[in-house]
Parts: sequence; structure tokens; C-alpha cells
Amino acid sequence: MTMPSIFLSHGAPTLPLTDTPARAFLSGLGKTLPRPKAVLVVSAHWETRRPAVNAVTWNETIHDFYGFPRALYDLRYPAPGAPDLAPAIAGLLRGAGFECDVDGKRGLDHGAWVPLSLIYSAADVPVLQLSVQTELGPEHHLRIGRALAPLREQGVLIIGSGSFTHDLSEFRHHGLNDPAPDWVNSFADWFDAALTAGRTDELLDYRRRAPHARKNHPSEEHLLPLYVALGAAGATPRVEHLHASATFGVLRMDVYAFKGAHDDEARSDTAVNETAS
Repeated sequence: MTMPSIFLSHGAPTLPLTDTPARAFLSGLGKTLPRPKAVLVVSAHWETRRPAVNAVTWNETIHDFYGFPRALYDLRYPAPGAPDLAPAIAGLLRGAGFECDVDGKRGLDHGAWVPLSLIYSAADVPVLQLSVQTELGPEHHLRIGRALAPLREQGVLIIGSGSFTHDLSEFRHHGLNDPAPDWVNSFADWFDAALTAGRTDELLDYRRRAPHARKNHPSEEHLLPLYVALGAAGATPRVEHLHASATFGVLRMDVYAFKGAHDDEARSDTAVNETAS
């Protein structure tokens, strides 16, 4: 079963505790996807000098935030790891010319466990994390995604977890379900149009081309997971815009699925072979 790759916006850590359109959407997303063999989450909240993948038997829930309600710190997401898969992931990256470390201790930060607690609430799907290298920018992460593309054919769901927009300097000026201001929506609209039209060169150069790019992303770590998910679908991906909403006005919570150009053909061939046998 060939899996799509997904980019999702994980929002504030309190997402599981709030009544928002994004929470409702993510709570139903898992039912729309084939059940994966494992999930590989590329999280904006794990930044390293070079790529690193975790390899643990059980994932610790990392509460990597402060100043939130006690109920949030009581949440746990004890998903199993996939330590046998980690060396294969590292091997794909090394084969594509990247250095890659294997981390035998790290669990899941909130960029992973917050959305997964909604998508796969039973915590029964094995989960691994992959780090980002913020200083290396979009093209580096697109190339990482393309190196990881074979995982989709092995039933691994690749999730890039970040935020479609992420200017936290404006965060406290808005209520939970306030509409997004024009400077947020104009960036999101530009990015959506470029994704849908397959204008990869423009996406890689978004900081010069997109309106209010630096305002919406003062630093890039929350957008870079999108490039990994995009790259994992190959050179000519098919783009599906699954969800659009905003929380606290400035956090666009968009979700995208990316599929390879021939994914459906491969699935049809498999179905025919299974029927013939």
C-alpha cells in the first residue's frame, strides 16, 4: 500500500483541549487514510545540525513548553517506536548524500504527539521522528523528502508537522477562533496557489516571492516540514488541500496531502494482481 505524505499544522500545544475546526478535522483524518505500518514525523520542534532519526522501543511524551494548563502536562501519548526501521531511514538519507544520526533516547515532542493524539488516538501505530536543519532552508528539506520517498511504498506515513503561518509575536492579540488577518491569508493564498500549480522553484524562493513571507515566518522551522512532505511525493506530486482554518488569527492550520504522479496506478496494479492470484 503506497501512502500519501502529509503536511499538517499542529497549532498551539493546547490543540487537543480546544474546540476548533482544526482539532475536529485532525480527529477524523486517520479514518480517511490507509492504516500505516509506521508514521515518520518530521517535527519543527526537533532542530539539529544534521538529520537525526529516533530509534526507541517506546516513545516518551516530551512536554517541551511552559505556562500552559495543568491538564496539558497530564496528557501522555505512549506510542511504540520502530527501532528496526530507523537504520533503513538513516540509510536512505546517507545513500542520498546526507549525514544522519540515530538517536536512541529521544521521544516525541509536541509537534508529533499533539496531532497524533487526535489522528491515532489509541497510540497503537509505531512512530518515529526526524529532525529539521533550519539553517539549511527549503531545498535541503525538499531533497530529504525525495530521499525518503521509497518509505511510502513500504506503508510508512510521512508527516511534516509545522505551521502554515507562524508569527507568534502576534499570538496574544487574538482570540482562539478569530479570523486570520489579510497579511496571513495573502501569504497562505499565494503558497496554496504555488503548491497547486506545481511551481516548485517559486516555493523554494518563497521568502522573496510570497507576500508577507518574513512576517508569517520570522524563522523557517515551522514551514520546512512541508518541503519534506512535498519532496516525498516525487518530482511531480499531486496536491490535495485537505483543510484550511485559523487559530488565534495568526496560525493558519492548513493540511495538505501529497501523492506521487503514479500512486493510483500502482495501487490498481496491486489490486489486479491480488485478484488474479
